[in-house]
Amino acid sequence: MNFPIRWIRSGLGLLLAAQTAFLPALLTATPAAATEVIGVTVETLAKSSASWDGQALPAYPRGQPEITILRIRIPPGTRLPVHKHPVINAGVLTAGTLLVVSESGQSKRLNAGEGLIELVDAWHYGHNDGDDVAEILVIYAGEQGTPVTVPRPAQ
Repeated sequence: MNFPIRWIRSGLGLLLAAQTAFLPALLTATPAAATEVIGVTVETLAKSSASWDGQALPAYPRGQPEITILRIRIPPGTRLPVHKHPVINAGVLTAGTLLVVSESGQSKRLNAGEGLIELVDAWHYGHNDGDDVAEILVIYAGEQGTPVTVPRPAQ
């Protein structure tokens, strides 16, 4: 790869050459190896084969996979309607606090920066009982044509 002489004199050419040389190794490296090379930190926020209430996650569906990523903002004092998710999902609360309550009465409080592996096919609701907007990023690993959230029918 040829770099302009002014880049080489400034050291930028050397930096680009080093990055180009390490790129193939970086793309095939494990996260731990990648962090050693470029100084990136990796923090696992959630990893489990069970949801937050301890129930085992179901097998993935056999149809066409569909990934959905949602940013959900919940104003202070808001309680979401009771609902369930027919697909595996996990989220990270990026702001505020959020209380998640299952139909059985179990609950989990999240603070900003914490991860959550959500309940699958179990009725629950979220409640922002804090003073600030709660924002959660949720990733759903579902099947094409399957909704990510199902509201509880009126009784």
